[in-house]
Amino acid sequence: MGQQLDQPVPKSAGLTTEAVSQPDVGPAGDVGPAGGGGGGGNAGPARVSINFTPSGKQVRVPAGVSVFEAGSWNGIAIDSTCGGYGTCKKCKVQMTAGSLPVTSLDTKAFSADELAAGWRLACRAIAMSDLDIEVPPLTTRPKAATVGVGRKVILRPALQMRYVEMSEPTLKDQRSDLERLLDAIDDLELEVDVDAIRELATALRKSSFAVTAVVVGSRLVSVEPGDITSQRYGLAFDLGTTTVVATLLDTATGAPLAVQSMLNRQQPFGADVISRISATMLDPEALPKLRELAQETLAELTLDVCGQAGVEPSQIYDVSLAGNVTMTEIVLGIDPEPLGVAPFITAARYYPTMLASELGVPANPRARATVFPSLGAYVGGDIVAGMLASGMDRDRRTRLFIDVGTNCEIVLGNRDRLLATAAPAGPAFEGAQIRCGMRAAPGAVESVRLREGRIDIGVIGDAAPLGICGSGLVDAVATLLDIGMIDPSGRFVSSAEARDKAPELADRLIEVDGERSFVLAWRDEAAAEQPIYLSQRDVRELQFAKAAIATGWHLLVEELGIEIQEISQVLLAGSFGSYLSPASATRIGLVPRLPLMRIVSAGNVAGEGAKMALLSEQERAGAVTLTEEVRYVELSDRPDFNDQFIERLAFPT
Repeated sequence: MGQQLDQPVPKSAGLTTEAVSQPDVGPAGDVGPAGGGGGGGNAGPARVSINFTPSGKQVRVPAGVSVFEAGSWNGIAIDSTCGGYGTCKKCKVQMTAGSLPVTSLDTKAFSADELAAGWRLACRAIAMSDLDIEVPPLTTRPKAATVGVGRKVILRPALQMRYVEMSEPTLKDQRSDLERLLDAIDDLELEVDVDAIRELATALRKSSFAVTAVVVGSRLVSVEPGDITSQRYGLAFDLGTTTVVATLLDTATGAPLAVQSMLNRQQPFGADVISRISATMLDPEALPKLRELAQETLAELTLDVCGQAGVEPSQIYDVSLAGNVTMTEIVLGIDPEPLGVAPFITAARYYPTMLASELGVPANPRARATVFPSLGAYVGGDIVAGMLASGMDRDRRTRLFIDVGTNCEIVLGNRDRLLATAAPAGPAFEGAQIRCGMRAAPGAVESVRLREGRIDIGVIGDAAPLGICGSGLVDAVATLLDIGMIDPSGRFVSSAEARDKAPELADRLIEVDGERSFVLAWRDEAAAEQPIYLSQRDVRELQFAKAAIATGWHLLVEELGIEIQEISQVLLAGSFGSYLSPASATRIGLVPRLPLMRIVSAGNVAGEGAKMALLSEQERAGAVTLTEEVRYVELSDRPDFNDQFIERLAFPT
């Protein structure tokens, strides 16, 4: 029968628990081969911690990310005018603890004494170990912002603040208040909200005809007394099924002022979009309740980021939101039932500009909101935003974009041709339906590797393990495949085979309720009331999830008519993709077997795309153009899908 559940492992088998910190938001940046870690016995850390001062913010990012990108993606503004290409030499930071090599550009930017004192260019400082970094205050107001995966966005926000001083009316000059204002800003052809007209007379006379005209796009939305041109704030949302992220931006500089994330309050209605669609089909009261919960989430995040930055919500005039189709329709109060039944039809692919209050966002009552368009029922605005942020339509290289989640969205192609599809991966990557599964929260095993014959686990937060999150699940299976504890069919080997292949770990292979399982942490080493283990059923759940995703990208490769080796880069997007080890993802067949340098973490590109829509009207229009250039491939309509799915169930040998 094997070992009893509560029996601790002998010290010779070894278990080391590596305590790591949970970042405030998903990490970012192009991750090279060192960004892997996890299964397969890779050397070097999978992730590193960077403490930024004077903000006091600690972030956790994959090893191999530049300090510039780590800061930018986590809301820490580092001076730059070149967008991180090393030409402006303005992104100067001081390393106060840790180790960073001196690059050739550093020697041109700093004196020998400054280099010895730890000064480096953030865009060339590659974090391979834990660091303490001091960031000087901004000295310039950049005309461009670095957003997305190496994207440089020229700042042309839809939000404009025009301060004008006008002569007061006289008997000889009896122009209306509106005519007087429009004449003062005659370089713009404006549509005017009636609400702006209602407040115009009071605002003009309150400030002796010196006012700020607030314009979003081509619409005059408000007239404010005095000069408030320094208050150009925008709010970007990534509305996810599980997690929602908000970023408050200064649209004048592109600098993020505050970032905050939280679980979507709709969680009690199910972990995936199908559960929430089903809820609206079964209960007529579910849709208004789900809408209320989504809007409460957005409202709480708005107040949080405003509180962090010392900004009044009424100072926010422009909002953008990227979300999957189900979340978008629910937050707008649209019945999502047609999304859940064939032929899977959306209410609309494009949404008009609306008041932010339609989303429940407590911004200025006149604030406008832009909602990203979608490609289809299961490739929504979050993926369009991700493609925008990663520049899929601008790159001559052929790239594969995979947003790993309950519903996995996949895009393949280059600037000449782009294909997209969605694969039903299931909730395994969120830790659901896994015996010891949990979300990526303190206590979750997030990485597993073999080190000198010992199982070494990384745990989120300074705590004993409570369960296994998605990245830990992938790492664990990849590691057990490498040492022969799991065979290519996904079956745990017998006890005799385990003693032959890995005698120092064989005692960890036990039975739980008659099911073969592998113990990652014994009961006296865990914070739970039971050991943390990986069961045979868990392995099967992962196999089904990875097979669906692998089938999706294989079919797109066939549709595009290319060989796998022609893929220049694989982008792992979303919060889960940020923590996933490229080595482990390759080992289990989740992504193509390519050199690890080609497999990179794209971070929260949906949120980055939402930011781009605030910073540039051109990028906002580019999102619409993308939906016209990408061809959606429906997998359920493919007669060969089931055969390919079965073929992809086995793990690569």
